[in-house]
This record gives sequence, structure tokens and C-alpha cells, in this order.
Amino acid sequence: MQRGETTLSTLENPLAPRSPNESALTMTMFMQPEHSNSLGNVHGGVILKLCDECGGIIASRHARRPAVTVTVDRVTFLQPVLLGRLVLVHGRITWVGRTSIEVELRVEAEHLLTGERVHTNSAYFVYVALGDDRRPTPVPPLLLETEEDRRRFAEGEARHRQRLLEAGRSA
Repeated sequence: MQRGETTLSTLENPLAPRSPNESALTMTMFMQPEHSNSLGNVHGGVILKLCDECGGIIASRHARRPAVTVTVDRVTFLQPVLLGRLVLVHGRITWVGRTSIEVELRVEAEHLLTGERVHTNSAYFVYVALGDDRRPTPVPPLLLETEEDRRRFAEGEARHRQRLLEAGRSA
């Protein structure tokens, strides 16, 4: 199955397991002067907004429901994004709970004239799917097809447990 392709079984059973590849996405945006500060660096908020948009699309694709941000977890800015760079936001689901979806986002900045790409930041965003009543609703399980998928899921499960502990709730 190709990325983003919907199968008949998905239409018949909206809670059928789905692969992380079905919802994975790369968004791009060219960084213009309105995105930067006086130093020529792109505002962190611009990068976070792109990450949230990418992650929200991925979560909604997986759930086939509206999805809203619950938490932004472990954003790490490694280096600035400079004005005039093409920003690529790569997103992929790593973990799914009953109503929530964790998306790993990786941001790269590409110098268009040289082709050089640098990893500028990474983050985990968590979304919850909403039903028609705008309340959390169940989401399809994640179809773990590879060892990499299983590793990422286990790491996501550990982050989920840690988030619950930090919030004062048990897993």
C-alpha cells in the first residue's frame, strides 16, 4: 500500500489497524523575512507552528477524525533555521493509545543553492482524536510491521508513561 492510500477495509472498519506509513508526511515551507527576527533566524514559534500543523494532519489521517494538540513533548532545537532556507518537517506516528496519538517530528533546513540539509530540531507532539460530540474518541491501533516500528512504539509507550507520571496519574 502506498503512503496515504485508503483501503476498502479502512472504509468498512474505521478502527482497523493502520501502518505509520499510511499517515506519514513531509511538509515544506520557504522561510521569508516575515518568519525571521532581526538576526535573520526563523522564530522558534514559526517552526513549532509548522510542526503542529504537520503532526495534526498526520493524527487526523490516522484517526480519520479531527485531532487536537494535547501536549508538546521534548522539543529540542539543535541550531537556528536561517532566513532563505527551505524548511522540511518530517512527521510519523510512533505510538497510539486509546484516543491519543504521538507524532515524532524532525525538522531540516535546506540551503537551496548547495543542497545542504541540516537537522535543526526534533519534537514529539501528542494529539487526541475528537468524535462528533467534540470529546475524545477511540483511534485505530498502530500496525507495527517492522522492528523499527516496534522499537519506536515501545519508546513512545515509555514517554506516555512518563507523561502520566509527571501529570500525577498512573499508566
